[in-house]
Amino acid sequence: MENSTNNQFSDLKLSHEKHTVSQWSGFVHSKCPRCRMGSVFTGAVYGLKIQKMNEVCKVCALKFEREPGYFYVAMFVSYAMNVAEIISISVAAYVLGLDIVYENLWYFVFVIFTGVALLSPFNYRYSRMVLLYWLSPGLHYDPSRIGDNTNGK
Repeated sequence: MENSTNNQFSDLKLSHEKHTVSQWSGFVHSKCPRCRMGSVFTGAVYGLKIQKMNEVCKVCALKFEREPGYFYVAMFVSYAMNVAEIISISVAAYVLGLDIVYENLWYFVFVIFTGVALLSPFNYRYSRMVLLYWLSPGLHYDPSRIGDNTNGK
């Protein structure tokens, strides 16, 4: 059984050498920032099954939550994404004909809150991916760790 697992990981290494995944592609598809092959989340961003975050990468054994409370920083990234979305939705509503007058205030509030609610699964996933890919010191792409059975540090 162990030999077949080693063969499987060596096949993954050979496949990965032929088809290197770019940083942007790994980010968009929510792949592990170290090997860019294992999935960070189970489930789709929008779907009937709730998206959950894996604890470790199944390919390189990277522990995604680097320390207790690690993903609290993702709240700040999510906040910045929300502000950008609110501004974008407001400008889009204005451009599409919703005038900025007192009578339309509640329409603006409804449109903004609806947009923010619809984008919340997106913010959950990609605020964590921004943290893993670009804001985590010492976490870099390392395809040599594919099949590594260490503790993920």
